[in-house]
Amino acid sequence: MTQNRRCTLRVGIIGTGAIAAKHAVAYRNIGFEIVACTNRSASKGKEFADATGSEFVPTVEELCRHPRVDYIDVCTLPNYRLPAVELCAQSRKHVLVQKPMAIDLPTAQQMVLLAQQAGILLGVVSQHRFDDSTIFLKRAIHDGRLGRILQADAYVKWYRSAQYYSRPVKGSWAGEGGGTLMNQAIHQVDLLLYLIGPVEKVLGEWQLGGLHNIESEDSVSIVLRYVQGATGVIQASTALWPGYPERVEIHGTRGTAIITGDKLTTWDVASDNGDPAPLTTSQAASGASDPMAISTAPFERQFLDFAEACEENRAPLCSGADGLRALQLVIGAYDSCRTGQAVLLS
Repeated sequence: MTQNRRCTLRVGIIGTGAIAAKHAVAYRNIGFEIVACTNRSASKGKEFADATGSEFVPTVEELCRHPRVDYIDVCTLPNYRLPAVELCAQSRKHVLVQKPMAIDLPTAQQMVLLAQQAGILLGVVSQHRFDDSTIFLKRAIHDGRLGRILQADAYVKWYRSAQYYSRPVKGSWAGEGGGTLMNQAIHQVDLLLYLIGPVEKVLGEWQLGGLHNIESEDSVSIVLRYVQGATGVIQASTALWPGYPERVEIHGTRGTAIITGDKLTTWDVASDNGDPAPLTTSQAASGASDPMAISTAPFERQFLDFAEACEENRAPLCSGADGLRALQLVIGAYDSCRTGQAVLLS
């Protein structure tokens, strides 16, 4: 992602709920125009349109054909993805989808294939790739400052209220594809894959509706074996009151780095002489107990990267293929939880 130039594109948004409002703030901050939006509830869609100075259109088909829209931002529940990509492919519109990219692998694979065949870009929102802490750590690991990676873990010990899950679709297999691993910790799944590389084997245990009245997991623990030899764990929950900032811990033969929330909070490296680490003790932005208590800055960076990718005809930093890899790990972990057996991913 270039830092010294900004291109601006015109956006159409499908779905006008809470995450769309967060996206709207980020778009405003970087000077992108939200041209039009649509929502199944016309009243909610019109309310969003009024708040953002955009046009409400009644159907997704009309939005994807809109002559002033450069790309489509899909901010719906994850069970609605493929029809939007199909329409974007027909209209030759680039498309950015909220995480997770789908609720099952066949749908995600079809999305990637359709985008390739149509010559459009498919991106997946994974904004934590654009945190300063992640940018620094990605470069530091590449440069060998941590040595050979031995262990790479993620802990997402969050809390969600009963009200959060009050809608039947929340935490359902058909609507959201799963629980805390699919919908909350998938960000950290993506970061581990981005920083360390592919995982070859997963072994998981879960609690289905351990605290909440949902059919999927609200607590899960997974053991990982990475292709490059490291091991790791993912612990994720929305049942642990009051909720604590998520952590990604990377341990190598030369030292340890820990990201808490969106901040680098530990950098203990032997004989380190690289660029200073952006260590901070300031409070991290985290969705530990409030899904919207997150910074817009990484969204802004991701949207700028996606716009530049559209103009330069290159893959965005988080592509459909990247989203597919994260989904493959989640689905593999779920298969392991169901069978009690380790699942090979590669």
